[in-house]
Formats: sequence, structure tokens, C-alpha cells
Amino acid sequence: MVFSSMIFLWLFLPIVLAIYFIGYKIENIKIKNTILLISSLFFYAWGEPKYILLMLISIVINYIFGLLINQYKNARKTILFLAIVTNIGLLIYFKYFNFFVGSVNSIFGKEVIGLKEIALPIGISFYTFQTLSYLIDLYKGEIKVQKNILNLALYISFFPQLIAGPIIKYKDIEQEILYRQESIGLFATGIRRFVYGLGKKVLLANNLALIADNIYVNELELLNTPVLWLAAIAYTLQIYFDFSGYSDMAIGLGKMFGFNFPENFNLPYISQSITEFWRRWHISLSTWFKQYLYIPLGGNRKGTIRTYINLSIVFLTTGLWHGASYNFLIWGIYNGIFIVLERIFLKKLLDKNRLKVFNHIYFILVVIIGWVFFRSESIVNGLQIIMKMFSFNFNSVYVLLPIVINKKMIVVLLASFILCGPAQVVFEKLKKKNKIKEMYNNMEFLVIASIMFFTILDLVASTYNPFIYFRF
Repeated sequence: MVFSSMIFLWLFLPIVLAIYFIGYKIENIKIKNTILLISSLFFYAWGEPKYILLMLISIVINYIFGLLINQYKNARKTILFLAIVTNIGLLIYFKYFNFFVGSVNSIFGKEVIGLKEIALPIGISFYTFQTLSYLIDLYKGEIKVQKNILNLALYISFFPQLIAGPIIKYKDIEQEILYRQESIGLFATGIRRFVYGLGKKVLLANNLALIADNIYVNELELLNTPVLWLAAIAYTLQIYFDFSGYSDMAIGLGKMFGFNFPENFNLPYISQSITEFWRRWHISLSTWFKQYLYIPLGGNRKGTIRTYINLSIVFLTTGLWHGASYNFLIWGIYNGIFIVLERIFLKKLLDKNRLKVFNHIYFILVVIIGWVFFRSESIVNGLQIIMKMFSFNFNSVYVLLPIVINKKMIVVLLASFILCGPAQVVFEKLKKKNKIKEMYNNMEFLVIASIMFFTILDLVASTYNPFIYFRF
């Protein structure tokens, strides 16, 4: 069940909200948490009933590990090690087993180990990282142990951020699990944020996906340079509006129930370097890797070479986190190379450059090429696409543009270009003028109502509702 589905919008969410706020306000936090926990488990079971058992086992195991870390101070390092091995072991088995087995078989040129039919549990990468952050922070003494298993279960399985984040650290919502207070103002803010995210997902990302998918579905020899650039740009915009829209919806849902989740995106496409991009893109994942991998590896405290090695390890792992495929691995390494190059010399050149537009051109080209690898079926396929993108092949033997581009798609592309950063930058400057801010505040209800209206029309008219990060 995705947030942009009619079942979620018209059945699941209204029913959960009605039960949660029955009698206008439930004072007992235990009842509130129980309602949210049951709703979250139902939400997860709707998509994959057989893997609800895996989540419950994960909750119980990590609850016990938490109690052991808190109880046995002298052995807590060993206990934490076992907890990390257990959680990563489950993640590796369900997400990477066949990838590693396939790699081994390829090396030996025969089937040394048999592949298994293993379906990827939805959201396992996200809730695994959340449980690890809880245990590591507990080990470091930054949080108190959660002795109520239902509260820990809610933290791990809470449906707004279960499938696609943001990755929430326990310490970020510890107090809200125990003592939160809902309000009409916070609820209204949540609805507003949710609708904006829904519009980004349905009106922009879904239509951008049609452009990219309708191009990439064809044989490569039928595609020329302009068409391939169109597909790459459409996918670059799609993945941003798809993922950031889902994050907006998650943050909005959290606010409806009294939770304040951290931001996950900060206009990443206005960046002028890859380093800046990764401070703005999937912030919760970047923060997680910095805090729980980069710093423990030594960060930048052990010399220049070691810093570069640590950064490379982080981005290689980032690529693997996204999926069990070599194209994700290459995408992670690719980003890591530019991060290291910017550390060595590129960032200094970019900072000294007075014509900042060239910085942005450099950045956006690097990002678009990276997304081609991310989207491609294989490394070879990605390289072939990129080579043809720069081959300046304008052969029109097979002209796709009239098929994939119509008036609606042109509007979507233009709106996407404007709304992926430029409009927000201009708007923030205008908001400093009180009249503009007041004018928008008066119009915002109409804007939100219009987004909701056209979103529902789009959902009713089309069954095409993909979600990129659903598989991670």
C-alpha cells in the first residue's frame, strides 16, 4: 500500500485518523501508541503478509538486545557486535544473498552455489538502519533503554516512514513516543505537507516516469542523442519528485499524529557541487552513514589518505544499500570518486570560480550521468546509453518525441524544472516582503485544494503509479 493509492487515501488513512482521534482527543498515550502500532502492522501486512513475521522477529530480537546492552555494561561491546551481525545478517540474506551467489558463480563460470527464491521484504533497509541506530545510541549512552516493547515496536514499524524513510533515529522521537501532544495547528501543517508531497508524486513524478519509461523500453539502437537526454533528464526529475514527495507525505503524516520527523531533502538540484548535493539529498541516509560508519572508521581524523578511503567506503556502501546490483554499486563508487576529487582539488576550483552557473552545469551533468547508471539494467547498458548520449547522433530513423511528448508532458516538464528548486529560491526571497507572504497565505488553501483535485483526477484516470524507492 503506497500513500498515493486510493485505498490509502480514502480507506486506510481516514479510518486510522478516526480511530486515533475518537472523542476528539485520547489522553492515554498507551492507547494512542497501541492504535498506531496495530495500524502500522496492518499497513505492512497489506503489502507482504508473509514478512510481517520477519518484522515481529526483528522487533523482539532488538528489544532483547537493547535490554542486554543496558543490563550487562561489561559485555555491552560484545552484545552490540552480535546485534549488528544479526541485523546486517538478515539484511544481507534477504537483500543480497542471490547477488553474492550470482557473483561467485560468475567468477567460477558455473553454479557453485544454488540461487534461492527470496522476495525482498518492503522497507527492510530502512527499518534495519533504524534498529541499528537505536542499539548503537543506547550503547553510547545517548538514549535510555526502551523497556516497553510496544513503544519500541512502534518506533520500528511506524507506517509513515516505514517504507521509504526518512530514517529516524530513536533519540529524535523518543520524547514524542512517550509524551507527544497533538494540536489542530500541527495537524493542519501535516495535511498541507502531505498534499504538497502527494502532488509532487502523482502530478509530476508519475508523468515524468511515463516519459522516461516509454523511451527506455525501446531498443537502444532506435534511440538518438536528443531522445536519450530527454529520458535522462525526465528520470533525474522523476526520482527527485518521487522520493522527496514521499518524504513530504511521511513528514506530513507524522505531524498529523504529533510527530516531528527531520527533513530529508533540501532542494538538492540547486547545488553547485556533489559534496553540496549529498548534504541536501536523502539527508537522513547521509547523516546515518556519517554518524554510524564514516566517523567510526576514523572520519577525517587519521590523515588525508585515510579520509579518502573512508569516504570511498561510505559511498560504496551507499550504492549497495540502494540495491543488490552492480549498477547501484557503480553509482555509489561514481559519486564517491567525485566527492574525493572535490576534496582534493575540484571544490577549491569551484569556490574560486566567479561564474557560478558553470559550477551548476558541472554538478547537474555529473548527477544526470549518475542517475543513468542508477536507472540502467546493467553496467554495460548504462555505459552504452551514456556513450550514445555524447555521440551527437541525431539520426531520426525512429522518432520517439511525438509519442512520448504531448502538451501535458511539456507542461509537466516545465513545471518540474521550475519546482525542483528555482521557484522555491525566488519565493523565499519574495516572502521577506510581507505583502507577498500575506498574499500567498491567503491563496494557499486554494493552491492545496487545486493540487488535491487534480491529483485525484489523475489517480482515477490512470493506474500508472510507480514508486522507485519501494524496492529498497
